Amino acid sequence: MKSYGHGLVLGKFYPPHAGHHHLVRTAQDRCERLTVLVCAASVESVPLADRVAWMREVHPDVRVVGAVDDIPMDLQDPVVWDAHMAVFTGAVPERVDAVFTSESYGDELARRFGARSVLVDPGRTVFPVSGTAVRADPAGCWDFLEPPVRAALTRRIVVLGAESTGTTTLARALTEHYRRRGGTWAHTQYVAEYGREFSERKLAALRSRWPGAQWEDVVFTTDDFPVIAETQNAREEAAARIGSPVLFCDTDSFATTVWHERYIGGRNPLVEKTADRITHHLWLLTDHEGVAFEDDGLRDGEELRPWMTDRFRAELTRTGREFIELTGSHQARLDAAVAAVDELLTSGPYFTAPLPEKR
Repeated sequence: MKSYGHGLVLGKFYPPHAGHHHLVRTAQDRCERLTVLVCAASVESVPLADRVAWMREVHPDVRVVGAVDDIPMDLQDPVVWDAHMAVFTGAVPERVDAVFTSESYGDELARRFGARSVLVDPGRTVFPVSGTAVRADPAGCWDFLEPPVRAALTRRIVVLGAESTGTTTLARALTEHYRRRGGTWAHTQYVAEYGREFSERKLAALRSRWPGAQWEDVVFTTDDFPVIAETQNAREEAAARIGSPVLFCDTDSFATTVWHERYIGGRNPLVEKTADRITHHLWLLTDHEGVAFEDDGLRDGEELRPWMTDRFRAELTRTGREFIELTGSHQARLDAAVAAVDELLTSGPYFTAPLPEKR
């Protein structure tokens, strides 16, 4: 038997964490129907639409609505309360029977809705986390975050370069380096180059019809490359949802734009559009100098390596992507890459400050 008809949970969810989800699930268990109201201020760096989407994904059986609330909170000012209530009731105009919070303002909020106040774990003993703590140290609070939030906060590192310049070796070495740090970092993920898997399948399909076929007999079309880019993005998103605060990618959809030039010539707008739909934070460009070319059966472009290195550099620069070039031995490249990634992980902030609040 449910205790209440219509329940309400209200918050910034900036970002949502385990304490928020515990509050929502507790309210859902006690109400016939539940509304979660996400309120976001314009100065905050996570868009309202993203927070609403995250909450809907984690709580698919709950009604989640959003509202922009640019009014600083002052719990002692009735005029400010009135302004907030105009926002709240505009988003949730129907009767509310119970308001669920973990905050001291819960009683006054419920009174203004004409509802019962239900306080849930105000001491944060079930999940010792807060939005403030997550904003200050996302990595330290990683275990309290759900997959869509992790994916949004993960720092994504792409290793890219011409053929046989050690991109795969370096991306895997970086992954192992961070996994060895233990704790949350032990779950650091590596995303392989889908273009290579795609190429292997094309060669295998050709050999099924012509057993003597070699790599130089494989023909690519411009339509192959949007498929490669989309699949690369999808696999990266899946890895970011289950990994640590850093993700290592052996190439990416942006690199696919240059590979299209290499095999087809010219640009493919669909690939470029796909590349722009996903956020990466640092590209590591592996130089071809000093790296022996190894023909593994899927390579035939040793003479094109200088051109490809130049094209990657030019496109990274033209599009304003942050990158560094890696030269020298494998160990020198790994050391430089770790230093750059560590600097990225300690830079920030991930979040802009929320509106000030007086209590």
